[in-house]
Amino acid sequence: MKGKTCIRKSILQDKSLYLMILPGFLLVLIFSYLPLLGLRLAFFRFDYASGLWGGKFVGLRYFRSFFHDPYCGRLIRNTFLLSLYTLLFSFPIPIIYAMMANEISNRYFKKFCQSVSLMPYFISTVVIVGIMMKLFSGSGVINMLFRKVGLEEQIFFSDKRWFRPLYVISEIWTNTGYNSVIYIAVLASVNQQLYEAAMIDGANRWQKAIHITLPALMPTVRVLLIMALGNLMRVGFNKVFLMSTPVVYETADIIETYVYRRGLINNDYSYSTAVGLFNSMISFVVVVLANFVSKKVSQEGLF
Repeated sequence: MKGKTCIRKSILQDKSLYLMILPGFLLVLIFSYLPLLGLRLAFFRFDYASGLWGGKFVGLRYFRSFFHDPYCGRLIRNTFLLSLYTLLFSFPIPIIYAMMANEISNRYFKKFCQSVSLMPYFISTVVIVGIMMKLFSGSGVINMLFRKVGLEEQIFFSDKRWFRPLYVISEIWTNTGYNSVIYIAVLASVNQQLYEAAMIDGANRWQKAIHITLPALMPTVRVLLIMALGNLMRVGFNKVFLMSTPVVYETADIIETYVYRRGLINNDYSYSTAVGLFNSMISFVVVVLANFVSKKVSQEGLF
């Protein structure tokens, strides 16, 4: 009873703060937790007459069906490789960019660079893909440059070899500015006396970056890397869906686009739920392992 009284008293005293939290809490509850109830479809045969809570229990039947699906290997490979390439190339660049921005002494030019790099993040994915299609079309700027320097013209969006590079490049351009914000905020809190002491000792900019700036970023880098590994099997559906065509499915077809086709187009809700659950479980296992390794190596982790 005392505990309940304390909680009630705390809510009444800080009701304005709890009201500020309420919209975010409801957002997470409605869009992140309530949909988890639908995961039962992965173990039950869905039919319209019985509804969400009816249907015959089939156990792991849909998981076995997916593992025997001829597209299973291709889907897992494409999803993993696309996520891995995106992580390898797009994760370090915001760190490098933040370190470079930290070296800019002119305050106004520094803010200008940050604002310009942040703008692509707020452009719609549809618009970004539309710009890419214009740039990389047969009559686009890229092929014009290829012809100027004597290189062979490429049909980028119809060639499976170009899908992954185009996707990774677009991800880097879109997210570098936004992802660097947290690193720039961390560097703003670094004690400037450390740089002054290093300068007195004769350290150049490169040595200060290696021995002061980078170590200051490492705790944040570890946490964000663990979170990024949690999305290792979750590629941005919107961009992949807009960029891909059946011609490039060999490298472009991922688990999420397959779930969309089986679930919403073919109305196979139980099968698509099982595939989506399998994908999420892989992400969960990767996060737990990455956090375990991080705590063993550096005594720091996400949880």
